[in-house]
Amino acid sequence: MTPDPEVVALAGEVFDLARAGAADELAGYVRAGVPADLTNGAGDTLLILAAYHDHPVAVAALLELGADHARVNDRGQTALAAAVFRQSVPSVTALLDAGADPDHGGPSARATAAFFGLPAMTELLDRAGA
Repeated sequence: MTPDPEVVALAGEVFDLARAGAADELAGYVRAGVPADLTNGAGDTLLILAAYHDHPVAVAALLELGADHARVNDRGQTALAAAVFRQSVPSVTALLDAGADPDHGGPSARATAAFFGLPAMTELLDRAGA
């Protein structure tokens, strides 16, 4: 079955909103029925994209709308690992507050912080587990 070109275009627009951090517009689409865990061809969810592009307001909005922080993309990466890589304290904090596991995924958020030498991120992750 060939995907409907209009549906494909809409999905592309929604992924672009996540990359751009357009939290209000993104939330509107999710409230209108777009899955909060919509996944692209690489396995990236809206939440992973928002975290990777350092948009903490969009991260918080997606979490509030039920996005699954435990989803991994095709490379095993999580939104928390993406937020750690970007050194986004607000996104990391929101994800940890939502229950994200610093040791989930591969590489995990904790492994990402260690690999890139991000002691402030390691400390933030360690405090969450205390």
